[in-house]
Amino acid sequence: MQASAIARLGGTELGRALRSGICRLQREREHLDRINVFPVPDGDTGTNLVLTMGAVLAVLKRQPKAHAGQVLTDVADAALDGARGNSGAILAQFFLGLGDHAGHLPDLSPADFAHAVVGGASYAREALAAPLEGTILTVLTDVGAELVLATQAGLDDFRALLNRGLARGRLSLEATRAQLDVLTRADVVDAGAAGFVSLLEGVADYLDTGRLDESELPAEALGEEHDAAGGESSLEHRWCTECMVSGAGIDRRALRERLAAIGSSLVVAGTGSKVRVHVHASEPAQVFRIAAGFGAVSSQKADDMQRQQESALHARRRQVALVTDTAADIPEEELERLDIHVVPARVHFGEQSYLDKVGITPEEFYRLLATSPVHPKTSQPPAGDFRRVFEFLSSHYAHVLSINVTGRVSGTRQAAATAAARLVASARVTVIDSANAAGGQGLIVIHAAECASAGQGPAEIAAGVEAIKKKTRTWACPRTLDYGVRGGRVPAWARTLANFLHISPFLAVFPDGRISIGGFLLGRTDLTMKFARYVSRRIDAGRRYRLIVSHANAPDDAVELLGFLKANHPGIEEAWIVPLGSAIGVHGGPGTLIVGLQERAAVTSAVPRPPAA
Repeated sequence: MQASAIARLGGTELGRALRSGICRLQREREHLDRINVFPVPDGDTGTNLVLTMGAVLAVLKRQPKAHAGQVLTDVADAALDGARGNSGAILAQFFLGLGDHAGHLPDLSPADFAHAVVGGASYAREALAAPLEGTILTVLTDVGAELVLATQAGLDDFRALLNRGLARGRLSLEATRAQLDVLTRADVVDAGAAGFVSLLEGVADYLDTGRLDESELPAEALGEEHDAAGGESSLEHRWCTECMVSGAGIDRRALRERLAAIGSSLVVAGTGSKVRVHVHASEPAQVFRIAAGFGAVSSQKADDMQRQQESALHARRRQVALVTDTAADIPEEELERLDIHVVPARVHFGEQSYLDKVGITPEEFYRLLATSPVHPKTSQPPAGDFRRVFEFLSSHYAHVLSINVTGRVSGTRQAAATAAARLVASARVTVIDSANAAGGQGLIVIHAAECASAGQGPAEIAAGVEAIKKKTRTWACPRTLDYGVRGGRVPAWARTLANFLHISPFLAVFPDGRISIGGFLLGRTDLTMKFARYVSRRIDAGRRYRLIVSHANAPDDAVELLGFLKANHPGIEEAWIVPLGSAIGVHGGPGTLIVGLQERAAVTSAVPRPPAA
């Protein structure tokens, strides 16, 4: 028996149909990541679309509504708040257009829906500074036009309407393969457009069958055939930068013009009171400064597309991806060499917030720290920042290992663990407490990344991390305890005692992860050499080491310290000088020196497994 026509669509059924579409999109995530070559081949379009629509799914499941227009308005708000990446921002703007055109309607006719889709496609196009054909924009426009033609011809059944729109969307999607040179060279369709078609397929399937399957999606195994499409490309702008701007009467056109001058792949989506910005830029801090001129800036994020591109292209060389946070001080060349991903902490000077080491450089931070009347506060990365990185990496690697700052002084490890637990692929993510910070944490992460590069699996690397933690020590020499007292990390009595006795306390990271006073240096002068001699006495002449010297805007002191240690200890085989990040430096203040010392441990290559019989 043929199912009866659906002439009107209320909020309850519309919500369930959208949920079905989101589930279909989730199942296509890894495929979409693999075919992502435009605007850059960073392999994250599927992940970004899933994160964007995941925010929508949470709203749809929390409180179903019977009013169709209200459902579309709620979907638009959730998509805008959760928008990630270029395609996610465009899709959020599309839903904003749907809501603005049909938000007043308690239920939808096919003609209402077609009109709203055309409006959504127009909104999406207007959000881009330089719209291009052969992208999701083209497919949105083509589907909308087809729906209008169908309703003008008298089609009044939602089932037939969605299937007709879907057929047009598939044709339009296939045509993108020849519309952009980068897609033609890689012989793929546009990943963002493919994501929209997947969403449409799920909606059409629900209307055809009435079934909504939201069973948990199994984590798919990564196979040899899962190479990313295309090849490596040069990046004009390295950072995929996003933020939310809130205010009254935001001039979106002026904001778009200002940002277009410094970046590419620009999307400014939203309303006069809330705008989501997405732009590829060379300096994320510049994006946030411009945005701050138009309203209050929040939800800042900046993803390193070069690092993502390298992961997408080279994941087959190793099983495990490494993640850490900006409390770890790691030389830039080692981050590049070992493909280590870093999630930034937040730094707050009053109402102004920054992404550590991304939205503000260490040099800028220490200048502000010395002059600002407001003592800054730091906060761990939100779980959502870790989740975004874990989602991306778990679609390219067999396992993700996150090694974070000691849990005794920060909630960062817990934020990472919370994010990992929420993933469908949670079994493929392991979170480890480094029980360390600064250079010590950095050395532990470097060792783990070398193990991963040698082909070791997650269990082997985790065991190696536990072993190397026992061979890693960290000491910090602040010039004053004032900053530690202000931040609550050092008790006021310690400063009082130090001033009375005219001594200089230094801090140490203890084996259980505590950071506390580790001893005292006599006097207040020549601290660099006194600290150098203290560390030197703890280096065994018969062992091999590597170390990291971190400094809070004191490069000359760092050079003097390292020079003394290397001159007196030939066993120091590798050593780096690194600017101290704000997550730790906020408690030490300008001039602080930190030494992370690690006894060298052999890194063995994984033993190849024999072929199956």
